[in-house]
Amino acid sequence: MSKTTPSTVVFDIGQVLIEWDPRHLYRELFDGYEDMMEEFLDTVCTSAWNLEQDRGRPWAEAVALLTAEHPDCAELIRAYDEQWERMVPGPIAGTPEILAELKARGVPVYAITNFSADKFELARKRFDFLNSFEGVIVSGTERLVKPDPAIYRLLLDRYGLDAKDCFFIDDSVANVESARSVGMTAHHFAGAEALRQDLEGFGLL
Repeated sequence: MSKTTPSTVVFDIGQVLIEWDPRHLYRELFDGYEDMMEEFLDTVCTSAWNLEQDRGRPWAEAVALLTAEHPDCAELIRAYDEQWERMVPGPIAGTPEILAELKARGVPVYAITNFSADKFELARKRFDFLNSFEGVIVSGTERLVKPDPAIYRLLLDRYGLDAKDCFFIDDSVANVESARSVGMTAHHFAGAEALRQDLEGFGLL
């Protein structure tokens, strides 16, 4: 942990401020056949495939490539792109309120998110609190994904921030560890209550 008390808060977005899980969509498309759904997500529309869209690959290209490999799943693959918003049922309980409180206290707030550029624009239109940040680093725009330390350094360089002043929040242990490796204080998110306690401990709330 940093020896300096942080003064700036840097949020992850998915699973910290908004919920995202493809199962919200595919549970309906597979009509309750959980085993078939999980096999599809493990072998066709995998997390590794989705990560390449977070890294900047266009969705049309991603869908075309995967459909060529799995033509029998073409409709289900297209749904990942065309019905993406059904994977996002709403905000994570309590964290948009924390973001608003930080803003009200004058705490600078930023975000680093693994997100495709076009889907992030959809999310910003739907959730106005995602427009609250002083600055956002979107992986799909920058073609860098967490936990690559370069994406954290990009935030620092672009917005003139010092790592020791930053309190970073993420639901991924790997991303938290990477933030710490560049000198940030970091919180492994597991719910708004524990996050609030940590922020209060640093005098940020």
